[in-house]
Formats: sequence, C-alpha cells, structure tokens
Amino acid sequence: MENTIYIHQYASPCGGLMLGDYKGKLCLCDWTVPVHFEKNLLRLKQKLDAETVNGSTELINRAAAQLDEYFNKQRKTFDIPVLFIGTEFQVKILRTLQNVPYGKTLSYAQLAAKAGCPLGVRAVANVNAMNQISVFLPCHRIIGSNGNLTGYGGGLEAKKYLLQLEGVNLF
Repeated sequence: MENTIYIHQYASPCGGLMLGDYKGKLCLCDWTVPVHFEKNLLRLKQKLDAETVNGSTELINRAAAQLDEYFNKQRKTFDIPVLFIGTEFQVKILRTLQNVPYGKTLSYAQLAAKAGCPLGVRAVANVNAMNQISVFLPCHRIIGSNGNLTGYGGGLEAKKYLLQLEGVNLF
C-alpha cells in the first residue's frame, strides 16, 4: 500500500510503546496508554492519509535496537530519521524539543524561549502533549517551572523512570 504506517509494539521497562514507520521515517513512538495513544494514532493517520499495518521494518528494528541501548544506558542520542508532522509552529517546537540534551530538563517556559516564542508557553505545552514520538523527541525532559513533574503521555511513573535513568535528580 502506498500510504502505509507500519506499526510494531516495543516493550520498554516502563511501559509499552508503539513504533511506526512511514516511508522510512519514524512517525510514531507512542505510549500505548489507551486514550492518549488512540487519539495520537488517529491524528497521525488523518494527517498522512494513511492506514496502519502491523509489521516490522528495517527502520523499526533500528529504532527498537536504539531504544534497547538507551534503556541499558549505552545510548544518549538517537540517529533515526524522524517525520515531523504539524504546523510550522508545531514542527519548530518539536525540533527544539529534539535538542534538549540527555540528563537535562527544561521548563515549558524555557522551551518556549529556546524556540523563540517566550509568550507561547501554553501553546508549547500543547505541542509537547501531542508529541507522538516519545523518547526520540524527549518530552519527558520538560517539567513544570517549579521543578515538579507534569503530565506525560506514558504516565508520570514512566516520566520519572526516564528522568532517573538519565541521572536527573528529582526531589
């Protein structure tokens, strides 16, 4: 099929992820938490005018191998091609998010400032919440201005796990 998103489940130590490959680019690495995942998958299918097919691809296998290395503390950066989907503003935020270093956190306000839109904190938070490529686009590294963990598609326990894996000191 021309417009096909190949999807395959990945079992991480902190919850299930669904990996997706669209024409050789990672378009999905989303937590399989029911409501969050279903909403993101529907949005992705609509944006790409594509259907999903269960199956693995070379890209999905590479992404899974890199996730294995990440969860085993053998990888701090990823080199999988990612498909950015959204408006120009949303893609700008996602690209900025992609550059938040391993083991570091930013507040939503800091992410907004780095993206060049310091007054757009709420809009930046919304883009972060819609991120369908978790871990590779590290929305888990974005926290509240007061240092508290805030909402996360995989749940706060998964966010806490990822941050602790990266050596972030949580209080």
